Amino acid sequence: MQKGIINPPDYRNDTVLPLPPDVSADAIAVDAACSGNPGKMEYRGIDLATGAQVFHYGPVFGTNNIGEFLAIVHALALMEQKGLRKTIYSDSFTAITWVRKMQCKTKLELNPKTAGLHQVIQRAEAWLRTHQFRVPIIQWDTRKWGDIPADFGRKK
Repeated sequence: MQKGIINPPDYRNDTVLPLPPDVSADAIAVDAACSGNPGKMEYRGIDLATGAQVFHYGPVFGTNNIGEFLAIVHALALMEQKGLRKTIYSDSFTAITWVRKMQCKTKLELNPKTAGLHQVIQRAEAWLRTHQFRVPIIQWDTRKWGDIPADFGRKK
């Protein structure tokens, strides 16, 4: 349970999750996890109304920031494909900045182990440059709201 939030509060009829009042349930929360840096990386998106995982990618060899960036782009592309318009929450300031600048500024070395992921990054950057995305991308306030619902729960 997160910071005294009841699951769900009785005044919320838009979600099954314990969301704070100032968080929209008409949203997708994204997060990445990485064992090592670089290391085994994966990311996912969670529908905040239903609590369902709407996408998952990995594990692949990469970094957490790359995963956070790709998760936002994945959510944007999925929403465009399905004709949806929802808020996206991410707890990564870096990834949100990279998406707004339409460039993943990773320093991950390009080698045979990372070549596939670098291709995915290039596709994501190309998608950002060729598609209009006008949905709110909001930084999840972890201090105020607790862990983002897409969190993998592996912090020590």
